[in-house]
Formats: sequence, C-alpha cells, structure tokens
Amino acid sequence: MMRDKVEEALDRIRPRLMLDGVYIELVDVSNNTVEVNLIGACTHCPWTTIIFQVLTERMLQQEMPEIKEVAAI
Repeated sequence: MMRDKVEEALDRIRPRLMLDGVYIELVDVSNNTVEVNLIGACTHCPWTTIIFQVLTERMLQQEMPEIKEVAAI
C-alpha cells in the first residue's frame, strides 16, 4: 500500500526530474524510508545525487509526511 502511494507520487515527480536528464526508479520502501536509484545524466556526481535526493525527499514528504528519508542507492 505505501509502495503504491510512493510510486504514484514519483510518477508526478518524474517529469520535473527528467527535465534535468534524471530518471528516478523506486527500489524499496521500508520503515518509512524510500530507496531510489537515479539514472541518467550527472547521476555519478555526488552533489547532483544529493540535490536530487533532497528534492525528491521534500516532494514526497509534502504528500506523505510519514516518509522519514529518501536514500539514493
């Protein structure tokens, strides 16, 4: 159930991220932590990963305050 809600939220977030050449893939949802994989341009740069991770975390938390963290793996 939570995984489905996260996936639906990511579907709304993806178009914004794709404008910067990044695709986000849901890996797992466990203990209110969301694990994602970032694919595409600049995803190997540590700062880019952190920026997209924080952006995604904030956007998900706006829709689901129970989300504690988004971790890019």
